[in-house]
Amino acid sequence: MPDTLSKLAKPAGATRPKTRPGRGVGSGLGKTAGRGQKGQKARSTGGMGRLRFQGGQTPMQRRLPKRGFRNPFADIVAEINVGELEAFDAGATIDENVLREFGILRGRADKVKILGDGDLTKKLVIRAHAFSKGATDKITKAGGQAIVLAPPEPKPVQPKAEAKPAAKKSAKKPAKA
Repeated sequence: MPDTLSKLAKPAGATRPKTRPGRGVGSGLGKTAGRGQKGQKARSTGGMGRLRFQGGQTPMQRRLPKRGFRNPFADIVAEINVGELEAFDAGATIDENVLREFGILRGRADKVKILGDGDLTKKLVIRAHAFSKGATDKITKAGGQAIVLAPPEPKPVQPKAEAKPAAKKSAKKPAKA
């Protein structure tokens, strides 16, 4: 008999080997492997494990109306408020790289736009792709400069795969009389 709880062991036969369906009649789950006879659930690709499967009824994504358009080529614009730039020292030059170093700008961004929310009291030179009217006013009022950068180079468009020429149909042979 063990003297401490840390030395307790499972009784013999408590841990059983993992069942292996479809490994012979003697396993108890042979032949149909516990799936029963025929039907959707008996098939290997029954499809019930699919994400958003709704019992065979028309799925939600097909019932809902499709509206609008999402441009896959649209530029991702990072929006930064003037108030966030107050953290920098007076006279600093701020661009995308500096914003990333400070952790203000994270993730993928094609363009940087400065917006006018918040207050700016320091003279800063800010380089960005776009400025709102309010942001430009606040930056110049504080004695700084808002320098507009050239737009980034357009993303390369993937060329479409060339269509294969249609196979020539053979001329029909006249039927024998």
